[in-house]
Amino acid sequence: MWRGGFVDCHCHLSARDFQEDVEEVIEQAKQSGVAAIVAVAEYSEEFERIIELSNRYHGFVMPCLGVHPVQGLPPQDQRGATLQVIFGFQTTTVNYRNQKKLQRELALSQLSLAPSLKSSLLNVHSRSAGRPTINLLKEQVYLGAEKVLLHAFDGKPSVAMEGVKAGYYFSIPPSIVRSEQKQKLVKQLPLDSICLETDSPALGPEKQVRNVPKNISISAEYVAKVKGVPVEKVIEATQQNALTLFPKLQKFLRL
Repeated sequence: MWRGGFVDCHCHLSARDFQEDVEEVIEQAKQSGVAAIVAVAEYSEEFERIIELSNRYHGFVMPCLGVHPVQGLPPQDQRGATLQVIFGFQTTTVNYRNQKKLQRELALSQLSLAPSLKSSLLNVHSRSAGRPTINLLKEQVYLGAEKVLLHAFDGKPSVAMEGVKAGYYFSIPPSIVRSEQKQKLVKQLPLDSICLETDSPALGPEKQVRNVPKNISISAEYVAKVKGVPVEKVIEATQQNALTLFPKLQKFLRL
């Protein structure tokens, strides 16, 4: 039997924004009906923190490790990540404007790790590169790109539909309430290709206001509004989609 509950498929619980009150944030999420959080990394330095959180909140926080292709702020300090950063080594400084090739190589490197880790799931951010990313994933199926979640997808709905045909999923953040692009995207996407996320502390319903996991209900409610279906149907469908992507969540959700 299905049990209700939101699954936040992409959340930065290890971010500095949550250092002071992560316990309160998690408790509020639970009280708001969140059943599980997939905690993702942006930097290799976050790996240990994410594992610690997954151990402390066993059965609620699930780790998802990887690195963002662009490391460091402000812009003059930005550098491209390399495969070595995944294993804790120092990255090489490069010109930010010349990183497309490097980012592609990093994506391929992380893809190649999937078989050795016995994982076929990719949690992907394709900022301003929707079509190239989907094309890359489709080209590299042999490397293990079997289950793909495109988080915060900012491309055209027509491009997203190419991903749907390939069996990919798309997670929708609370920022949909202020994003015409996300609203158009949800209109086109079938419900069985949609997951929910918060991308906390980013992509909240209000600009420059810290986003938190409990706001995932905003995503669900807006998707329900666009699709013209009860919010319960959205919660159930997105949970099942999350289970397809993350089979280990069955233990979290006690199914």
